[in-house]
Amino acid sequence: MTAPQVVVHASPDLLAKAVAARLVTRLVDAQAASGSASVVLTGGGIGTAVLRELRDNPARDAVDWRLVDVWWGDERFLPAGDERRNDVQARQALLDAVPLDPARVHPFGSADGPGGDDPEAAAARYARQLATAARPEDHGDVPRFDVLLLGVGEEGHVASIFPESPAAYDDRSVVAVRGCSKPPPVRLTLTFQAIGAATEVWLVVAGEAKAPAVALALGGAGPVQVPAAGVHGLRRTLWLLDRAAASQLPAALVRLPLA
Repeated sequence: MTAPQVVVHASPDLLAKAVAARLVTRLVDAQAASGSASVVLTGGGIGTAVLRELRDNPARDAVDWRLVDVWWGDERFLPAGDERRNDVQARQALLDAVPLDPARVHPFGSADGPGGDDPEAAAARYARQLATAARPEDHGDVPRFDVLLLGVGEEGHVASIFPESPAAYDDRSVVAVRGCSKPPPVRLTLTFQAIGAATEVWLVVAGEAKAPAVALALGGAGPVQVPAAGVHGLRRTLWLLDRAAASQLPAALVRLPLA
């Protein structure tokens, strides 16, 4: 388990720009090391803003997008093409603007997909995709993602693991979640086990409303009560915050210089 590092940026706009620039560097480095790169995307306002900034970043073409595998941390179980789906928002913000290999883009199944309106079956299909992509050196049924992006909810949820959710206890890689406290109520999500397969986990958080959850997660809260406290990268766990989201943190927790 890696100790978290915290970087604070002055505003949500600067945070999104900085994360986009950091992501370009991380993907380029991964490709230089192994020939390809993998990223797990998140939704939400700041997650989508990062993708827009990446689309507009002049350095984006330093990445060989044909050799990037794209996954998602969670998804709203809605029909394909629904504007509320994370994959639809990601395509609009970035993915349609870069030359990805369609075979390397892995959206979650939809409520009108091949398995019909069965979220458990859709979760099992995504788990099989992950297992197929895993290599022998990954030591498990999930590939070792280079970087996995997460947002954090006001109550501390990450992906679609909500406080006190059965998903927080599940040792499968992907599960269906029903009765979510935020609409829509049915979602698909990676679990702690799958998230923890990432080399680096980045939690990207903006806004004063998120400050209590950030403080609890970094202050030693339990992962069932505050799921954001339960996610860690294999080599690095990075909290990328704006000033408002960091406003309840003690200065000692901000390990990297204020940017």
